[in-house]
Amino acid sequence: MSALVRVSGPPNSNFLVGYPGISATLPRIEGKVEIRPALGITKPLTISLVTIALQRRESIHPAADSVTKKHLAAPRKEITDIVGKEMLLYRAPLGREAVEIFAMDLPFVIFIPYGRGGEEIARRVPPASLQLPSRTAETFYELVVTVQQGAQEQRKYPFPVPIQRYDTLSTFGMYNRPESAERVSDHLITLGISLPRWSYGPLDPVSVYIKLSPNPDWMAKARKVTIQKITVGIDEEIVYNHEGDEPTRKVKCLTKTTQAVGVRMPEAGYFTNLGLMFPAKDYRDNEGILPRGNSRFPRYAVSGFTTTGTLYKIEYYLTVKATMSSAKDILLRQPIVVCPFDHAGCKQEMEAIEQAAKDAAHVSPDNPMLPAAHVVRASEPNGLAALGMAVVGGATKPLID
Repeated sequence: MSALVRVSGPPNSNFLVGYPGISATLPRIEGKVEIRPALGITKPLTISLVTIALQRRESIHPAADSVTKKHLAAPRKEITDIVGKEMLLYRAPLGREAVEIFAMDLPFVIFIPYGRGGEEIARRVPPASLQLPSRTAETFYELVVTVQQGAQEQRKYPFPVPIQRYDTLSTFGMYNRPESAERVSDHLITLGISLPRWSYGPLDPVSVYIKLSPNPDWMAKARKVTIQKITVGIDEEIVYNHEGDEPTRKVKCLTKTTQAVGVRMPEAGYFTNLGLMFPAKDYRDNEGILPRGNSRFPRYAVSGFTTTGTLYKIEYYLTVKATMSSAKDILLRQPIVVCPFDHAGCKQEMEAIEQAAKDAAHVSPDNPMLPAAHVVRASEPNGLAALGMAVVGGATKPLID
């Protein structure tokens, strides 16, 4: 007899409670596993064991975005991990192989790891769900319910759960400190940059303060240098198999802007401010229609963001290049953090994160105070009522209250 298995979240809310990446909110998945007979609802189910686990599935295929290389390259590489621990929800009593039931409601809570516990992989914060174009890299999560029905083989029922990370929000104070860097060319010219903040989302303005300074000890040579142009850009760097033997690195320029200068190096140095807009991805087609979403992935306005998985990592750099004559060009790459949400969206989340942290203060990870499991056995005199049925005159009929 096959089982109908469903996972439902708390009333009027999502499975996912709290904010992954922010430990104060105790990120967790809450809900209950509901098991009912699938066919012929009056025939009881034989259940021996029910477990649930959160599975992370990750895959990479760096050549997938090229039609010619796709067939010649190595096949897609995949891994599957259990996040946290598998949870036992029900087991038949000792001495019995299975129990006949009409209905089962089994509450559960799975805590998502939120500590960066060094080498302890089980405590690392899991990376966010992501699917890059052409599926060159993807990460997605599933709640997998395993049901053992007596002597039958175990059956697994997957339910997709998109997971986002909130530790890169551009509204956090640690990202709103100015960052500066310097690079020297030929001992003649020093390129210095300063960023007012270093976390950005789609359509956020990126402003950079640039300073070119001559070396006072080589002033005669430095004066002959002509600053031709200054280019500012944002690079996306994806490293596939970054923990393996043969990492593959792909760098793509997302956007850039160039300022023509054409002046000799002044003694006091050359200063300028340059800005650009972080690009956003538009999912709409030519007729302005959004395609159907995939339940395994949240809809992001950026194609990628700063993240590190087991098989790949995505990093972003602000690049500043000063092109000069009579001196070598200077290229400076400054790491930045890219968030899936724009600055306005990050501000909206802050209040909800504070509230989630207050709510989490009353939750104990060791004893989350789950409701009791509700199991209706076939041997119960009024068990059919759980399925909305009753025996009337020896016939099974819908129950009318």
